[in-house]
Amino acid sequence: MSGIRGTGVRAALFTVPLVLGLLGAAAAPAGAAGSHTPRPGASLTCRGKGVDPDALVRHRAEIVINAPLRTVWKLQTDVERWPSWQAPVETVERLDHGPFRKGSAFRWTTPVPPNPSTPATRLEITSTVRQIEPNSCIRWTGPAIGEGLRIDGVHVWNFTEVKGGVRVSTEETHTGAQVEADVPTATRILREGLESWLRDLKSAAEGLAYNQTH
Repeated sequence: MSGIRGTGVRAALFTVPLVLGLLGAAAAPAGAAGSHTPRPGASLTCRGKGVDPDALVRHRAEIVINAPLRTVWKLQTDVERWPSWQAPVETVERLDHGPFRKGSAFRWTTPVPPNPSTPATRLEITSTVRQIEPNSCIRWTGPAIGEGLRIDGVHVWNFTEVKGGVRVSTEETHTGAQVEADVPTATRILREGLESWLRDLKSAAEGLAYNQTH
């Protein structure tokens, strides 16, 4: 999952511009500041597994990052450091130890502001890595739970070396009564969350790459 924001169903959905992250335009050139939605095609996969094919809420986005693949991969998989470069992530706790691998799990939180129908709360997201290929792809699943809200997400990431750096592609699906009650709004929130996550990842990775070479 990556990130939800909003009022009404929307604000009940506010989460990180990340996980719920949450899920066209012309391709962004290497070094561009924004992300873009790729043309429709087959869903992203990791080791042959993809997002939920039946989910009504889904989005896919990608960005090119001018940094080494090892830098991008390290930032994304060192989940306990997410709060240092993703402001919407308040806390992250690894629930296992050692290398980030299949079966690794982590619990993270993001605030949900008050709105006319619900008080301020926070979402607690528990993500479990289901498939992983080092420096290539990750697929994790898990619920995001807040007061009066539950979203089940499936999130796939692909990392591909290209001219100018690394193309990071991500796709996410959400299911749950709240998001399915207003699919267009939930899809827009997911899109904003995923694109924000990609921009933050780009900024952090390019900043590290610059510091390492200067």
